[in-house]
Amino acid sequence: MTALWLLLLAGIGVGLAYRQASLGQSTLVVAILLSPVLLLPGVLLPWRVLALLVLIALGVLNVDVLRRALLSKPALRRYRSAMPAVSATERQALEAGTVWWEGELFAGQPNWDRLLGCPRVRLEEDEQAFLDGPVNELCAMLDDWEITHVEGDLPPAVWEFLKTNGFFGLIIPKRYGGLEFSAWGHSCVLAKIAARSITAASTVAVPNSLGPAELLLEYGTDAQREHYLPRLASGEEVPCFALTSAEAGSDATAITDVGVLCYDFHEGEEVLGIRLDFAKRYITLAPVATVIALAFKLRDPENLLGGAVDLGITVALIPVSTPGVRTGRRHFPLNTPFQNGPVIGERVFVPVDYIVGGAERAGDGWRMLVECLTVGRSISLPANAAGGARAALAASSAYAALRRQFGRPIAEFEGIKAPLARIAANAYLMEAANRMTLAAIDLGEAPAVASAIMKYHITELGRQVANDAMDIHGGKAIMLGPKNYLGRGYQSVPVMITVEGANILTRSMIIFGQGALRCHPWLAKEMRAAANRDEDDSAAASRFDQALMGHLGHTLTMAARAFVDGATGARWVPTPGEGRVRRYYQQATRMSAALAFATEVALNTYQGRLKRHEAVTARLGDALSALYLTSAALKRFEDEGSPEEDLAMVRWCCETQLALAQEALAAFVANLPGRMGRTLTQLVLLPRGRDLHPPSDALTHEVAALVSTYSSTRLRIVEGTYLVREANNPIGLLDGLLEELDELSFLEDRVREAVREGRLQKGAATQWTDQITAAGRAGVLEAGEVRALTDHAQRVSDLMAVDDFDSYELGTRRKRPVKGGRSSRSIAST
Repeated sequence: MTALWLLLLAGIGVGLAYRQASLGQSTLVVAILLSPVLLLPGVLLPWRVLALLVLIALGVLNVDVLRRALLSKPALRRYRSAMPAVSATERQALEAGTVWWEGELFAGQPNWDRLLGCPRVRLEEDEQAFLDGPVNELCAMLDDWEITHVEGDLPPAVWEFLKTNGFFGLIIPKRYGGLEFSAWGHSCVLAKIAARSITAASTVAVPNSLGPAELLLEYGTDAQREHYLPRLASGEEVPCFALTSAEAGSDATAITDVGVLCYDFHEGEEVLGIRLDFAKRYITLAPVATVIALAFKLRDPENLLGGAVDLGITVALIPVSTPGVRTGRRHFPLNTPFQNGPVIGERVFVPVDYIVGGAERAGDGWRMLVECLTVGRSISLPANAAGGARAALAASSAYAALRRQFGRPIAEFEGIKAPLARIAANAYLMEAANRMTLAAIDLGEAPAVASAIMKYHITELGRQVANDAMDIHGGKAIMLGPKNYLGRGYQSVPVMITVEGANILTRSMIIFGQGALRCHPWLAKEMRAAANRDEDDSAAASRFDQALMGHLGHTLTMAARAFVDGATGARWVPTPGEGRVRRYYQQATRMSAALAFATEVALNTYQGRLKRHEAVTARLGDALSALYLTSAALKRFEDEGSPEEDLAMVRWCCETQLALAQEALAAFVANLPGRMGRTLTQLVLLPRGRDLHPPSDALTHEVAALVSTYSSTRLRIVEGTYLVREANNPIGLLDGLLEELDELSFLEDRVREAVREGRLQKGAATQWTDQITAAGRAGVLEAGEVRALTDHAQRVSDLMAVDDFDSYELGTRRKRPVKGGRSSRSIAST
């Protein structure tokens, strides 16, 4: 009887926590349940004592004065002693940007109506016209083999075209001569260019991402905007942003470049200025730049500005023509020859007015950088990765359907279906995440944690797509030459992985580290209350008490929801979405609560040491990211009208990401210290074990089949790729051949049927063209049908070919023969 009563009490307690009952309501319910223990005869004394202690504890919690004295003030003292030191630069980075959908997921109670109510992205008329006009013209001009192997740069005509057509002014307002595109329009431009040439895409991305234009728009003085923005928009000025010092790497706050405030002469007049020495590397556009946005540490030893001696990181705009500045030399980033190189300055003097925002912005550089980076990193690298993934899908799906081995298209082999499905689903997911995030940015958000998720996971998905595309193409993809449309993109993947902070850093430190402080509903409030030691102790304790009680209630609610929803499979969780995808909303809600409770376990287990346990924060960040990507897939499906033909695609994406979220939480639990802690946490987070599984083989094959033909699903995913069917665009030609294959498939089926029926000898002809000819002789095909299939097969063979070269063409030290010209030729892919 006692066990049953305890079980009932526990169940009601879990129910109260699940329903987020208030402290007063919970106390009343518990008091009613415990009253028989205290009042009825026959109850053993230990149970009476326990019941009395529980009621006393609840009574203390309900009396503010007692609770603060007995609980909150001691907790505040312990919290302050355990709280890790947070530097000013760390605080600025952690507080940069805004909290959007990632906050809903992190808090464990996502409001799906909020997400689905966010308008879908749409191009304005001028943006669509720019894509259909200048962007297509640019793509037609680009020959990536000439750029990467022959010239080592964009041709002069392309540079001029970029400048005169406003490609460097995508984000600059029209009043300054720019195009003033939305975040989505900006992304679409970069994605389309990236599918043709990473060199060109990088060249366009940098002036429109973290650079002088964005810094000036947010922080510049009116005079600085009026001077620079029109020149940047027209291409008269080519900018670069110089941040990374020689030894700093991803720790941008460790820059070693120093400027000292002093008086000196500038253009014949003595002015207050900055004497600078700097050595930067990895600076895109530096070799051709005319103006440098330079980040450095500013010192004021003579107190000329009336403040501190060490003012902190500062950003100034410095013309390359300034005496002492040296640029021009180039790095060579993995055979992707976008202009990138070092920037050196020795005894450079510039007026203090060169500081972005003027002298009053001295020392504000780090805040400028982290706030601008939030938006910029959500656009440029994810756009390039998504554009490359769409192109890889367009090429790989067509190649797999057209390429024959062992007498049939390789798309029919299960070994090919798996990577082809991954390419398709990842391309769908990457674009979905771009659309969702950029819609928020166009509404005025600067989602800080989402930008880190986008930077890491979209570029990592791009790496997986590149690997899978190479595997499907085999030898075709590894022989560089004009006919290779994958090799340079594959080589450039580590560039995206590395720039704007290495992906290892982003995963292990930023996503969860920033998410915990920015997205947790109570943690930041507790930290602010604890950090303010100047106010009256009672005021600090009062604010800390409010946050602490909210935090305790949140923890209990998340524990209850994680356990109940896990045990029931989340089948009764109310969510939007019709029946076909409703289970994914429910499971994402369940895993959101599980992540929220896992966060509480991590905070309490590791306390101030958590930021040093990077494996822990990486796994929790992976779970958050997987839920963010699941949300993106669901939103895209809803935004596009929930097309039936795309259902397999969104199912594949959701099942993959939900399984990854669960796996990340399982790994978190497995590495907790202490057997009891692991057991209890496992019971709450995974009461039924690992019950979410990756996509089945059947679903994988269904996804692969969707893109192996010229289907509406495939067309939706590759939309925005440059697929014009012209001689120097092999991906466009492959796309055309796939469409033609669909039209000729009934003829191919006729040949195969004749083989099955014995009218044609199976294996009598090893080449497809020989089989076509034999089918014509046997009367299976008419003469016109033979010609159509043979012509199609020949054009397929031409695109399957690879290049070969004379030795002198591949080495800079080999002499060209006196007679004869270029002698590269193509041979059939093997």
